[in-house]
Amino acid sequence: MEGTNPVNKKLTAALSGGAVLAVALVGCSSGGDKGNPKLDAWAKQVCDAVPAQDAKIKSANAAITKTASDTSNPPAAIQKTDSQAFQDMSDGYKSLAAAISNAGAPPGVDGGAKRQQDAVKNLNDLSAAYAGLKKKVDALDTKNQAKFATGLHDIATQMTDLQKQSQSGTTALKNLEQGDVKDAIAKQASCKKVSASTSSSTTAG
Repeated sequence: MEGTNPVNKKLTAALSGGAVLAVALVGCSSGGDKGNPKLDAWAKQVCDAVPAQDAKIKSANAAITKTASDTSNPPAAIQKTDSQAFQDMSDGYKSLAAAISNAGAPPGVDGGAKRQQDAVKNLNDLSAAYAGLKKKVDALDTKNQAKFATGLHDIATQMTDLQKQSQSGTTALKNLEQGDVKDAIAKQASCKKVSASTSSSTTAG
C-alpha cells in the first residue's frame, strides 16, 4: 500500500494532537484544597466518566497507528479501521461532554456555569467534527487506490484544522479546572488513575 501508507501516517500524526484532550481534566492539585463536599461530589461525577472515554480515545489512536505502520493493508482495511476510530473518538468526546453537562456547574465557583458551558460546547463540537470525518472516510472509493489516497490526504489535511479545535477544547477544560475545581478533581481516584497512566505523554500539572 505504497500509495496510501504515507498519507495514513500523516493522518496518524494529525490525530495525536487530539488524544490528550480526554485527560485535560486530570491535572495536578494546586495544593490549596479547602474541602468543599459539594464540589468534591461534582468532581467525582465528572471524573468517573473520564477513564472509559480516555481509554476509548487512546485505543482509537492506537488502531490508526497500527494500520498506518502496516504497508500491506488494503484501502478497505484502512477505511474500516479509520472509520471505527473516528466513531470512537466522536463517542468519547460526546460522553465527556454529557458527563460535564449532567454534573451541572461546579458549585460555589465564580463563573463556573460559563466555564462548564464552554467545556461542554467544545467537546460536543469535537464530537461532531470526528463524526463528520467518519462520514468522509466511509465515502472514500476503496476500489481506486489513487482516489482513495487523495481522499485520505484531504482528511489528513482537515485533521490539521481539527488539531486547533482540540487545543481550544483543551483550553476550555483547563479554564473549567481552576482553583478549587482543580483541587477537587485532583483528589478523585478515577482522575488520578488516568493522570498516572498518561504522565509520560502529557504536561498536565
